[in-house]
Amino acid sequence: MARLKDKYRAEVVPALQQRFEYKNVMEIPRLEKIVINMGLGDCKDNAKALEVAVTELTTIAGQKPLVTKAKKSIANFKLRAGMNVGAKVTLRGDRMYEFADKLVSIVLPRVRDFRGVSTKAFDGRGNYSLGVREQLIFPEIEYDKVEKIRGMEMIFVTTAKTDEEARELLRLLGMPFQRA
Repeated sequence: MARLKDKYRAEVVPALQQRFEYKNVMEIPRLEKIVINMGLGDCKDNAKALEVAVTELTTIAGQKPLVTKAKKSIANFKLRAGMNVGAKVTLRGDRMYEFADKLVSIVLPRVRDFRGVSTKAFDGRGNYSLGVREQLIFPEIEYDKVEKIRGMEMIFVTTAKTDEEARELLRLLGMPFQRA
């Protein structure tokens, strides 16, 4: 079982129950899924670059990503409907907890001049978005084999009803938020 999942059951659940005074155990917020998204708009002409980016995302997530396609044609961007424009991975269960644990304990401390992640990236429904400027902060990526530095977004989807509950859940799971 994932280390973070054990921590959630042993420490986070009792702390959340005490803080928000839930009457039922099923009301306690939990992490539902993590969606990792990488925009690959520059790869629309280069199939090899798309393949490399998909391989990097597979290495980071431990799961093969879905290549997303353009829904509409946009002439200004030289984009046709059906062209490959991104890749996304949805992590659930143990893989999700392993990724979240790796992110908060290994990856985020490797970011240059890191002072914590923003507390303003909640969507009002208890979900949190985190953007990363480069994939090089992940230890699985070999610096010499990287062709282009790419950013990615990670969305933490929780069952929390409010942003305050979600913030407390992620804080207890180890997410390093900035000091207010």
